[in-house]
Amino acid sequence: MKRKAGAVLVRILLVIMAVYTLFPIAFLVLNSFKSQAEIVDSPMALPTVWTLDYIKSALSQIHFVQGFGITLFITGVSVFVLVIVSSLAAWMMVRNKTKWSQAAFLLFTAAMLIPFQSVMYPLLSVFDMLQLRNLAGLILMYCGFGLSMSVFLYHGFLKSVPQSLEEAAAIDGASIFQMFFKVVFPMLKSTTVTVIILNGIWIWNDYLLPFLTIGNSQYKTLTLELYFAKMVSGQYSNSWELIFPAVLVTIIPIIIVYLFLQKYIMKGIADGAVKG
Repeated sequence: MKRKAGAVLVRILLVIMAVYTLFPIAFLVLNSFKSQAEIVDSPMALPTVWTLDYIKSALSQIHFVQGFGITLFITGVSVFVLVIVSSLAAWMMVRNKTKWSQAAFLLFTAAMLIPFQSVMYPLLSVFDMLQLRNLAGLILMYCGFGLSMSVFLYHGFLKSVPQSLEEAAAIDGASIFQMFFKVVFPMLKSTTVTVIILNGIWIWNDYLLPFLTIGNSQYKTLTLELYFAKMVSGQYSNSWELIFPAVLVTIIPIIIVYLFLQKYIMKGIADGAVKG
């Protein structure tokens, strides 16, 4: 009897959590098909007419094609560099068990505890002096901030990879890069997908770092396009018929990627846990 009551309670809690999680998304979708007057008058009601006009208008105002391309480029290059550099760094630290490698891993781990806001202005000053307040500088910043967590995840999983496989490859004449990319890296699939998802979602949805780095330049990310399109309507007014559909089309691509790769996330995080 107690087990049944406990199971019912767990299900109720799960339903409440699901509603709590999905409500903002449902609210966003509903209001993406309404006019400004409808949203203000009855935000919880269904649209009187289901039309794509507001979404088409939002796509035009936020320059979706250009913003999508720039955001995809920044996210893709940053994640690619993070995967290659962090996996190689973690592999070297795991295989070379010296005080230096332990100190390096400790520094990577400690770096995860440092909030971005504490180094934001000094970092921007340095990048300004180096004339890197551009897309290249933004990608470099993302690679720096995402490296610690990525190394941490790879480091934990690589401890469970048997070194005998690498020794066999070395006997067969494989170079160090062949050994890594042909023997070790294919075994890191779940951790790699986790690194891609976690960093990809963060970079795709980020607003503050692009705003501080490139601002209102010619090349703006989707989040910046949305912000500056909203500012056109006035600093103290809210063009809801632009904001809701613009946010919807901005988050759809990363949601699609997440849905396809979500099964690897928990496995990758579990594999990346510290193992003896």
